[in-house]
Amino acid sequence: MEIDFKINDFEGPLDLLLYLIKQNKMNILDIEIEKITDQYMAYLNKMEEMNLEVTSNYLVMASELLYIKSRMLIPKKEEEKEDEEEDPRENLVNRLLEYQTYKDIREVLKNKESLRSEIYTKAPENIRNYISENEKINTDVSLDDLVNAFKKFLERKEEEKPLKTKVTEKEIKVSDRKNSIKKILKSKKHVNFFSLFDEYSKEYVIATFLAVLELAKEGDIKIVQKEAFDDFECEAVK
Repeated sequence: MEIDFKINDFEGPLDLLLYLIKQNKMNILDIEIEKITDQYMAYLNKMEEMNLEVTSNYLVMASELLYIKSRMLIPKKEEEKEDEEEDPRENLVNRLLEYQTYKDIREVLKNKESLRSEIYTKAPENIRNYISENEKINTDVSLDDLVNAFKKFLERKEEEKPLKTKVTEKEIKVSDRKNSIKKILKSKKHVNFFSLFDEYSKEYVIATFLAVLELAKEGDIKIVQKEAFDDFECEAVK
């Protein structure tokens, strides 16, 4: 089988050997060392014909292949056949397998690098700078603070189980909760934010939280924290 070599396409002698094994459709664990050696030497000869410098690592591999080939060609005596002699190709096969593993890993990393190069990122920025005045939530505290406090409230409720909950199939609308909160604030003027969650069910809690945010956004209520670490309060806007 004649191999069409592409000079300088290989990164070293092991890379060339893997190419030859693949082109000949050989099992890397059972290399036909005579054929591979002949083709390897043909590659070196072609480099010399093109006046290309043959580096020392290629020459070292050539001598190793010739040595293995000579050992494989020497007929064995009967007593040597009975003894399980070490395969002269074993060391070369192990190095080829190791090299192939690193080559596969490098290809995976190269693909990941290529994919990553198509991803663009930017530094963190306060998105509130892009919210118009009529869209801003009417609150003295940040939305992040409010969400974090709400998260801790839910965690605390989970730890306090069992809870008194109402089992109902009735849909809880955000608009209904907004009206209920307005009525509460009409009479009390301000209430503790968490007191509005007088029922603890998934639907009720979500509807109430969204209702508070919408009321604050619409300017009907204001969410404040009078002192550091105090609970949040909802106040009616006159």
